[in-house]
Amino acid sequence: MENIIRLSVSEAAKLFGVSSKTIRLAIKEEELKYIVVKGRYKISFASLVEWSQKSTRRYKQLQKQGLGQFVDKWKIRNKKYSPSQKLIDPTDKPTG
Repeated sequence: MENIIRLSVSEAAKLFGVSSKTIRLAIKEEELKYIVVKGRYKISFASLVEWSQKSTRRYKQLQKQGLGQFVDKWKIRNKKYSPSQKLIDPTDKPTG
């Protein structure tokens, strides 16, 4: 069975750097996959990621105001814990 991550409207808005109104509009326009639990929307994280990538404006908001603003801080700077350069294939390009 697949383990699905679901977020509330407010959690989704904070993570993706948009307003709750924007998330609710996307739900209304059926752009996001969700379920209703005890009268509250629970939105699929995977559908949020897909939705955020479809618009340049939303993508930039994600990078500037949402979760994306923290990505640079996640990079490992301590060489003791970084992957060995011997193990990294220089021809291996990141996809995305």
